[in-house]
Amino acid sequence: MSGAAKGTALITGTTSGIGAAFAERLAREGYDLILVARRGDRLREQAQRLRQEAGVRTTVLCADLSRSQDLRSVERRIAEEPELTLLVNNAGRGDIMPFTEMPAELAENMISLNVTALTVLTHAALPGMLARGGGTIINVASGLSFAVMSPFTVYGATKAYVAHFTELLHAEVGSKGIRLQALVPGLTRTNLGNAEEKRFFDQFPAEMVMMPADLVEASLASLAMGELFCFPRLEDPRQWEEASRAVRAIGATPMSNKPAARYFTAARATPNAG
Repeated sequence: MSGAAKGTALITGTTSGIGAAFAERLAREGYDLILVARRGDRLREQAQRLRQEAGVRTTVLCADLSRSQDLRSVERRIAEEPELTLLVNNAGRGDIMPFTEMPAELAENMISLNVTALTVLTHAALPGMLARGGGTIINVASGLSFAVMSPFTVYGATKAYVAHFTELLHAEVGSKGIRLQALVPGLTRTNLGNAEEKRFFDQFPAEMVMMPADLVEASLASLAMGELFCFPRLEDPRQWEEASRAVRAIGATPMSNKPAARYFTAARATPNAG
């Protein structure tokens, strides 16, 4: 049975980890799928299996979203899709190394994938969703969007963009039938940054590492609850709500043509270096 009633979901980075878990779950939910990843052999195998198991239509787009030509190809496919009801921006890169040791091209590639591709694909999906009066976009951020850990400097900064971009976009289109979610995983068993090959998760007790299927379950439940941010481990959402209000209050400081008085006080207290 096709997922026509649910529409079509496009998932990036779909052949492993969180993306694969989304594909499995959404196929069972009855969505037709557009699967986007770099490895064509794994994509085709995944698509065939999901067709057979769930009876949904599957389309594969082999693309490296950090490459402009591939990104534009997926962007065009989104713009042409008449039934795209769900976009999951999951593809990402998370190399772990101090910024001073990171090659500039690696930092640029991470920004291209984690920030530019997500922004471009969201921009491509919105016109059709708005015209149809509804749609859902899930952007996968990270707990490092808010934590400060030096080996993750570029990765954390890109994921902070994802979180804030989603919140700002919600303010713009949330009242127009568009549901948005910033999914904020903590430690989750994926191969981001070749974590599996490096046996990264072996250093943690099993109870500290979430499985992708459980993360996806929380994400979809959070959507049903109308949450903009999904923190799968957070028992009391008031913790986030209070923190978010405090941050927004700082951003809403009243306009003034004068700096705060404390800066003038500090200047008078500082000896003249000359």
